[in-house]
Amino acid sequence: MDLYYLPSPGPSRAVLMTAKAVGVSLNKKLLNIKLGENLTPEFLKINPQHTIPTLVDNGFVLWESRAILIYLVEQYGKDDSLYPKDPQKQALINQRLYFDMNTMYDAFASYYYPIFRTGNYGDAAAWAKVENAFTLLNTFLEGQEYVAGSQLTIADISILATISTIELVDFDLKKYPNVARWYANAKKVTPGWEETVEGLYSSKHIFNEKKPEFK
Repeated sequence: MDLYYLPSPGPSRAVLMTAKAVGVSLNKKLLNIKLGENLTPEFLKINPQHTIPTLVDNGFVLWESRAILIYLVEQYGKDDSLYPKDPQKQALINQRLYFDMNTMYDAFASYYYPIFRTGNYGDAAAWAKVENAFTLLNTFLEGQEYVAGSQLTIADISILATISTIELVDFDLKKYPNVARWYANAKKVTPGWEETVEGLYSSKHIFNEKKPEFK
């Protein structure tokens, strides 16, 4: 099973951690986007949207990280604990995955990730999106150990991968005590965290070059 990936971004690390959780070995294929390796005719034939990560499982091709997480668990999971078959439990996990994609990850992309393209962070409006996302997550976690139910699921893994970017920047998580408590635990209980955190830190030098105006 091939995984075209990048070591630092959350989506790739979420797939790596989920694969570890279900016991799947991946043939990791690192892409250099600076050299345009995700835009070659060969890769575009695999994934016309040229997004990363992309999974190829014996000819079956899938991209979008959260779809990959679901596929790995349903196809290879020894049980359904990471993505229960119960419709209501599954619906809650789906909701949190959509929250991660459309609110949490979008906030990080708006404020922190412009530094990769422009050398600068986002503006005050982008920072407000980050604060709103963390406030919502803090509310979700009130009295809860996990983000979607009573046990670790792919929702935790996906959100963990997204917000762990805070390891690279000066972010005060103490303002969100429920998130801080969850985050500390999630790093301990999520398979593959220690193995993927080195990839996360591979981008730290970029963030160190410029301090954010808002934090």
